[in-house]
Amino acid sequence: MSALALSVLLALVSAVAYAAGAIVQERVAATTPARPYAPLRHGAWWAAVALNGLGALLHVGALAYGPLSLVQPLGALTIVFALPMAAVFVRRGAGAAAWRGAIMASAGLAGLLSLTGTADAQSLAGGERLAVALVTAGGVAVLFLVARRVRRAVVRSVLLATAAGGAFGIASVFTKTVAVDWTAAGGPGGPTGQLPSLLAVAGLAATGMMLSQAAYRGAGLAAPLATVTVANPVVAAAVGITLFGEHFRYGVTGTVLALGCGVVAAGGLILLTTERLGAHAEQQRPRGVPARTPVSSGPAVTSVPRVPSGPAARTAPAARTEPPAAATPGPRPRLRTRPAGPPSRTQTATPPALR
Repeated sequence: MSALALSVLLALVSAVAYAAGAIVQERVAATTPARPYAPLRHGAWWAAVALNGLGALLHVGALAYGPLSLVQPLGALTIVFALPMAAVFVRRGAGAAAWRGAIMASAGLAGLLSLTGTADAQSLAGGERLAVALVTAGGVAVLFLVARRVRRAVVRSVLLATAAGGAFGIASVFTKTVAVDWTAAGGPGGPTGQLPSLLAVAGLAATGMMLSQAAYRGAGLAAPLATVTVANPVVAAAVGITLFGEHFRYGVTGTVLALGCGVVAAGGLILLTTERLGAHAEQQRPRGVPARTPVSSGPAVTSVPRVPSGPAARTAPAARTEPPAAATPGPRPRLRTRPAGPPSRTQTATPPALR
């Protein structure tokens, strides 16, 4: 097997591992709503952590054997793999809108990553690392606080998933920085000097894991997973373009195409979000229908009391027969059957007189 084929195989298996981890996380979130961030006592959650770790190791291995422009777009297939896997293993089928949104997000992300060029291996200076860490911590904190004030589960999920994707993306940036410094001869501070960056990677990865776990609570699978999958490489690519000197390929044309791919990916995320909002509204609608139907069916309610107004008609049988005849003067069968009862007394009294 060639190095390129091995890289593609590792990237695909990595996407499958990430998809399986997301499915397990969503099931854990559905069964343990009281522990939204880190259900440490739930064995399935640790299985999800292991699957995500396996996906990360396979992704790094794919990058070792293949180019970044090929491996990174294949990671976008996590969303596409997750939907049929959820339908098969946990009986969570996805509608047409969810499939369209997932395919749009995956295609837009794959196109965006394939247009991102690479530069020479570079590292962040000490001041740049501190600035990136502070900006990331501030952004994640703002998204987290805003999400806690949002009542809609789907919107809260998207905000938490965006924060998780940002944390994962910056963790990738620090990982690349550590790898460059570690392999470079006479890197700054040697292995001991990389301890702050390693701690930052561990903290960002743990934060992203907990936020992504909370993002699956009450929002399904597709929307949070798509948001994390798109936000992670987009944030990392933005830092790479800003600080590492990376660029889009094909000049101005590539930049325009990259912007178009970004719009497609954003449209897919919006479609997934609105699809979940509509599904949530459908789930909540049956609870309000029984309370609203008696109010909306006013004419039917007003017509019903005319029938129980018969107690007065029982004491006066003649009054009971006259209003229907006046109200419906037409020759309907009901008019013939109702007056046939009471007038029969007068008809039985007249035949003896005729005899």
